[in-house]
Amino acid sequence: MIFLSALNMLQFQFVCALRTIGLNVLKCSFSTDSGLFDEKGKLLGSASSPIQIWKDKDCIEQSSTDIWHAVCAAVKSACSLANVAPENVVGLGFAATCSLVAVDADGSPVSVSWSGDARRNIIVWMDHRAVDQAERINARNSPVLQYCGGGVSPEMQAPKLLWVKENLQESWTMVCRWMDLSDWLAYRATGDDTRSLCTTVCKWTYLGHAHMEQWKESDSRDMEACGWDEVFWEEIGLGDLVEGNHAKIGRSVAFPGHPLGYGLTPIAAKELGLLPGIPVGTSLIDAHAGGVGVMESVPDAESKADISDEQAICHRMVLVCGTSTCHMAVSKNKLFIPGVWGPFWSAMVPEFWLTEGGQSATGALLDYIVENHAAAPLLANHAASQSISIYELLNRILLLMTHEQNVGFLSALTQDTHVLPDFHGNRYESHHIFIAKEIMLAI
Repeated sequence: MIFLSALNMLQFQFVCALRTIGLNVLKCSFSTDSGLFDEKGKLLGSASSPIQIWKDKDCIEQSSTDIWHAVCAAVKSACSLANVAPENVVGLGFAATCSLVAVDADGSPVSVSWSGDARRNIIVWMDHRAVDQAERINARNSPVLQYCGGGVSPEMQAPKLLWVKENLQESWTMVCRWMDLSDWLAYRATGDDTRSLCTTVCKWTYLGHAHMEQWKESDSRDMEACGWDEVFWEEIGLGDLVEGNHAKIGRSVAFPGHPLGYGLTPIAAKELGLLPGIPVGTSLIDAHAGGVGVMESVPDAESKADISDEQAICHRMVLVCGTSTCHMAVSKNKLFIPGVWGPFWSAMVPEFWLTEGGQSATGALLDYIVENHAAAPLLANHAASQSISIYELLNRILLLMTHEQNVGFLSALTQDTHVLPDFHGNRYESHHIFIAKEIMLAI
């Protein structure tokens, strides 16, 4: 199964809840996958739709219009295949990669591309054009950075925003809203631009713990955004983003899953083939949505132990794999670990502090290595002759190797191989996020 992860990397999953308001939605990068689940979590049907992507060296871009059309196509197809009527779908939520979306006052796309192509209004999470901006931001040693492991990554939003301001001034003046992709999807569905604590805290330097007392005293569905550090934004040259009560980056925030606005708008409902007014929840980053599912799953042995669920989840680490890999753990107390992102308050599990790290290219790196290997053409021909994918063929070869070498399980083939795959940097500041195109093998 080693190479199958590359096939499944960066998907978009859309999940509708049936006969219950519970919901769970994931979005990744190269396709949209929609799934319909009943109240017991049983998958009733699914469908996929591709997404366009533009790559030019470190610049990687997508189109919010294209993504929305893909979502609509996948949802309609899934409902049709599962024979699910619109009135049976009673809840909807989104999660997505932490990509940056730019739209104007009318909600129309604004280009973030050197090409000027207005369709290309998303800087994809893996885009590393803002390395210089990230280094300059980190050099200021703002107190905010202690909640990012000591420094921002070029995959976070502040460096990308600064890059746009410095390089695409016309686009900068046109943008009315800068949004994380999952927040934009929820906004597109409801017209409510309330941002998620998950996206803002993890990727925008928003200080979620500013709400530790406020949320208990007010309606946490729509909390005034009091966690923006205006001094930080002014120091890095983006003071104009705090104008108008932070209108461009988020005036209000909410915990993931809280209902937005009046639910699905009539226009969005028609496009999705669903009914208006269906509750739509505040979003999650894709990996963090997976983290919630894994973190809250209690093994039988653990469920019988004399330990509360609250204590149990503090003794787990979640590993979420795709194009990249995220390592995530939660605790009741904030933990400052140099080089590890966080602590992020309520970014994944409400009222828990999240710390995370990871690798920027894992599944994607497998694709890159396979596609650029000298044997790639031969491999592709062999796979085509058997009417299977190259990954299916590789898995068969690996299985054969386990028998030939008489090892007990597949991953034992790599017991003497150690890889540091920093082709696209890593997510630990102490190991320098900006190191790229380096791979070390010791056999």
